[in-house]
Amino acid sequence: MLISLLLSGCASRPPLTTVPAVDLDRYAGRWYEIAKYPNFFQRDCAGNTTAEYSANQDGSIKVVNRSTGKNGKPMKVTGRATVVSGSQNAKLKVSFGGPFSGAYWVIGLDEKNYSWAVIGHPSRKFLWILAREPKLSAGTYQQILTRIAGLGYDVSRIEKTRQD
Repeated sequence: MLISLLLSGCASRPPLTTVPAVDLDRYAGRWYEIAKYPNFFQRDCAGNTTAEYSANQDGSIKVVNRSTGKNGKPMKVTGRATVVSGSQNAKLKVSFGGPFSGAYWVIGLDEKNYSWAVIGHPSRKFLWILAREPKLSAGTYQQILTRIAGLGYDVSRIEKTRQD
């Protein structure tokens, strides 16, 4: 009995799923970071974090991330995203220079208005909640948290982003 309880606690979660499809033209534009899992590459960001997506001529996507640094100065990093074949645009590979790229999966999306999106990583180590406006209603935010929890994310780790 004890062994089965221990093993059930170690059971792996089902693979992370994405939304069925993303219309990249509708997804393009500015998004405000509402909340995230803390991560090492945003350790110097103090708030006012945005991501802007636009089409490159080669079919890739230009990614421009901006934030206010802890020192009060603006921060900016530009990258490039490519669609993972067969994903209906819901899975991207994003690179900010160098030979490495990271998985950028759209795991939640307001499919009617594209007013909010949830971005995850298949390992569930990374998570971002994005919106077209700097604030989300409390009801929408709670619905997103419920969705994230259902996908196997620990919502207690989520950190809200300051947007002035």
